[in-house]
Amino acid sequence: MEQVLQVSQLNQYVKTLLEGQTVLRRVTLRGEISNFTDHFASGHLYFSLKDSRSSIRAVMFRSHAVKLQFQPENGMSVLATGSVRLYERDGSVQLYCERLQPEGIGALAMAFEQRKQKLEALGWFDPARKRPLPAFPRRIGVVTSKTGAALQDILNILSRRYPLGEVVLFDTLVQGNQAAESIALAIGRAAKASLDVLIVGRGGGSMEDLWCFNEEVVAKAILDCPVPVISAVGHEVDFTIADFVADLRAPTPSAAAELCAPDVVQIREQLETYAIRLDTAVEERLEEASLQLERMKKRLQQSSPSQQMMRQSQLLASYGVRLRQASPEQKILHLEQELLQKKERLNQNLTAHLEHREWKLRQMGSLLEALSPLKVLTRGYSITTCDGKIVTNTKSLQEGNILETTLAGAVVRSSVLSWEETDQYETKIV
Repeated sequence: MEQVLQVSQLNQYVKTLLEGQTVLRRVTLRGEISNFTDHFASGHLYFSLKDSRSSIRAVMFRSHAVKLQFQPENGMSVLATGSVRLYERDGSVQLYCERLQPEGIGALAMAFEQRKQKLEALGWFDPARKRPLPAFPRRIGVVTSKTGAALQDILNILSRRYPLGEVVLFDTLVQGNQAAESIALAIGRAAKASLDVLIVGRGGGSMEDLWCFNEEVVAKAILDCPVPVISAVGHEVDFTIADFVADLRAPTPSAAAELCAPDVVQIREQLETYAIRLDTAVEERLEEASLQLERMKKRLQQSSPSQQMMRQSQLLASYGVRLRQASPEQKILHLEQELLQKKERLNQNLTAHLEHREWKLRQMGSLLEALSPLKVLTRGYSITTCDGKIVTNTKSLQEGNILETTLAGAVVRSSVLSWEETDQYETKIV
């Protein structure tokens, strides 16, 4: 007698057969995405995979979809990995996708290009919104890991080029799943710290290591920061979304330190050059005026009486003076007085010019004096060294080390007995 089955029994039987096939428990299919649907409420992704002859329905549940680094789109060629099973309710064979990879390009590279195009369309990379860096920043913020080499590179450069700039560290994670949110929060703290410029970055690494600087939450934090931001992520060949949003990209953290602060040695040399040029210009003007006065005297003495009278008339007429019955001696005396007055006015103008230049020179000198390391010491700061090297953390310290602490007008020598680590969100280092 022919056996009669219910539809559910048949589907269950077929499902058992499929699940018993080892090859179908883990299979990778190459195909083109179509009928893509993103159920935002549940987080599940539904789509079909097709080639030139066939198609199969596919689903990626939220637990796997949240791990995608790119956004699937219709027409995208992909490699889909998962298990093939029967969906009993509809009696349809489906691919339960666990991993999705763009074909011919990595998922991270695809995600990078998608995000770059999206934010560029929003105007986040617009050159018109880029801000210039301050010429003489007093407070320089750094968003990076307090244990990373990037921080030490930045501090070494700034201590040599611009020792009076105050560096404010905002410690953050720079790698891992929680790093993007940590970086964004650190930039938010820096935005409230009355800074002049902010450096955001870390040392080199793989694309996965640097990926947190490609996250949109970090890009938004940089966009909203009220002070100019320098992005310094990885090496010169590394580019991140943060580089495009920031006001300036530096190829390395060390380069960021050089870009954000001037070199006090160059400033001093420039001031000396200005002073020499000013002295030379004043001497040349005085010599030229003196020679011109002597030439005028000689021409007046060598001319005939009639020429003298005509020349005197022209000179005096230019000052609104009428020549009447006057002796040549009186006229010459009058002209000499006029020449003396012109010389006096010339000297007054030169004096005023020199005083103005001297005032500007004093201003620049005051600025240079304010940048002197000695000024920092008079405000209560100190510099501690061990074996000739500046101590910035306790990693290199050992009990018994001899420390030299330079104060204003004194050097204190001490021995390390112990130390205590502190954990603060904000650390001030001068």
